[in-house]
This record gives sequence, structure tokens and C-alpha cells, in this order.
Amino acid sequence: MNRAISKAERVAPTDISVLVTGESGVGKESIPKIIHQYSHRKHNKYIAVNCGAIPEGTIDSELFGHEKGSFTGATAARKGYFEVADGGTIFLDEVGELPLTTQVRLLRVLENGEFIKVGSSQAQKTNVRIVAATNVNMEEAIAKNKFREDLYYRLSTIEIQLPPLRTRKEDINLLFRKFAVDFAKKYSMPTIRLDEDAQALLASYSFPGNIRQLRNIAEQISVVEEERSINAAKLNEYLPRNGSSRLPALVDKEKDSSDFSTERDIMYKILFDMRSDINDLKKLTLDLLNTNPSAELTQDDQKLIQKIYSSESFDENTVEKTTPIVQVPQSIINSPKESYHYIEDIEEETEPVSLQEKEVEMIQTSLEKHKGKRKLAAEELGISERTLYRKIKQYNL
Repeated sequence: MNRAISKAERVAPTDISVLVTGESGVGKESIPKIIHQYSHRKHNKYIAVNCGAIPEGTIDSELFGHEKGSFTGATAARKGYFEVADGGTIFLDEVGELPLTTQVRLLRVLENGEFIKVGSSQAQKTNVRIVAATNVNMEEAIAKNKFREDLYYRLSTIEIQLPPLRTRKEDINLLFRKFAVDFAKKYSMPTIRLDEDAQALLASYSFPGNIRQLRNIAEQISVVEEERSINAAKLNEYLPRNGSSRLPALVDKEKDSSDFSTERDIMYKILFDMRSDINDLKKLTLDLLNTNPSAELTQDDQKLIQKIYSSESFDENTVEKTTPIVQVPQSIINSPKESYHYIEDIEEETEPVSLQEKEVEMIQTSLEKHKGKRKLAAEELGISERTLYRKIKQYNL
């Protein structure tokens, strides 16, 4: 962490482009502020832009401006951030979410300081310092053609990586005390304090949400608790139970070999596999009867057939006590051998499942859960807020 701050101070007097990397919640937005305050641009504008929160169709207009009549709704000319921040600093947060077309425009700004407004043919000059940040694995994004390699090298002339909070155990209690003092001043109340056991518990927690999660916990305790001295038992009520695991949105994709982003996807997969297995068992049963129609089935075989064909629930532990063994239907055993055509006899129970319907259902459920907060819903779904915004408009949710 000291190395990251030192690099920020060293590069601040220059106009070198800086890329800040790190997990979500580690405080990447603090580094651009340090760079701006220690630079010769500190008396000019500092603009922070969340690239992931701007819809793809309007992001070019937001960054570079547009001319009157350049698109539907453009009733007047508008200056973009690069024109407004001329002489200052622009912080591009979540730069990995930029569309490829916008990346081309940004590359031109980095190369020669020129940009063209949407709907214009005249190039304009701007003198801005660009600091970008991302929690995306840029090498992986480049390999998947989601980010331009030449733009990455221009942005990352200096790369500053912020470590996750779980690797800075000695800073956890210091940061908590800092946040506790801040919230005491904000809400005009005494500062909360942790006893030794609570401090040890706090330091042992993994903090999947990093500093953002720690700050949130400090604020909750400051507001909710009347007692200003907090013990370990009380603190434990504010720490999620799965403290040793990481949130789905923060999972390192290189270590996560699963093809499913949510538990619901896994459940769908299991249910589909089970349905397929049942159909295979039905076909196997009739194949066996085709091979030897007069064969006597064992009790285990009969239990299996009862499981497959019974319309009622089947409890394997109580079958011998309460459920009579169901014989194979005589109509099957006594039928001529040539009548066993399981393709005709077995009706496929699989109903067509629309991926679009499933996607709409998952988005609606997540939005309802988070009371319409798109940012939280996007994190749960494992997609960017810009992508979620586009899906909401696409499905008219």
C-alpha cells in the first residue's frame, strides 16, 4: 500500500497516464485524487466518470459531446467531459466496460489530444490528464477481444495496483477507527469502540467487499447500537456468516472454473440433468424388457421401476414398511416383443425452456430483491451496470 501511494506521488507532477487496478471496494478512486492534488493541474477541474454506469448508446456523447441534431433528442449542442475538463484531470472508473467504438476515440485522445464530437466532422484539441481504474483482468479482456491492446498499453504507462484488504490485516482496525470517528461526526454521536476480542475478530475476517464493506459495517454499528463499547459477540452479528468465502461478483475468473455465475444457474443445471437421467432410466427399463420379457425382476428392480413410473412421491427409507412393491404392469410384460418401441411409448416430459424467459426472470428477481437498485442487482448477476441497463430497456422491465 505504501508503494502504491509513493508511486502516485512520484507520477503526479508529470502528465503520464496511470491505470489503477485492484478488486472492487479497495479504494481505487482515492489514487486519482492524490495524483490530481499533487499535480500542476490541481487548480483546474477534476471529473470522475463511471464508465460502467453510462448506457452504451450515450457514452460517446457524455465523454466527447455532441452537436445539435446529431441524434434523436439532441435539441442543443453539448460539451463532453473532455472539453469541460480541459487543463484538468479525468478519472475513468471501470474503464474495462467501455465499448470498443469508444475505446478507439479514447485512444486518439491519448495519442494526440484530439477528439470529435458526435455528429461533427471537426477535430477539437483538449489538454487533460487521464487516470483510469478497473477491477477487470485486462489481459483476459484483451484475449477475448473485449479491450484493445494498444489502448491498454497507452493507459498503463504507469500501473498502480491496490492490494485487497485481506492482505492488509494490520490496517483493518486502523481503518475501522477512522470510519468510526467520521460517522460519529456525521451523525453527532459518541464514537464507537471495539474491545480487544472484537478487534481480533474484525482482523480475522476476510472482507470479500474490501474497504467498502468495512466502512459499511462501521456505519451500521455507529447508527444502530446504543452502547458505544462493542464486544465480539455484538460485532459478529454484523459480519456475514460466509466470511471465509468471496462474493460472486468478486471471484477471480482464473480460479473459478465453474460455468455458472449464480446458484440458480447451478440448480437449473441439476434439475435438467435429473430429468434427462429419468428419461434414460425409462428407456433402459423397456430395453431390458425387450431383451427378456419373461424375466423375473428382483425386489430392487421393482423398487427402481416404482420410482420411475409412480406419480406419487417415493421415500426410499420407508418403502419396505409402508409402500407395497408395485409389480411391473402386465400390459408391458405380456405384450409382444415387437410392441416395445420406447420412442413412441414414452412421452418426453421436457418442456421447452426459453433462455430469454430465464434471463428476464433472473433480472426481475434480482431487481425486486434489491428494491430496484441496479448497481446491487448487477453485482449479484455478475454483469456490468451498463449491460443490466441495456437488458432492462430491451425487455421493457
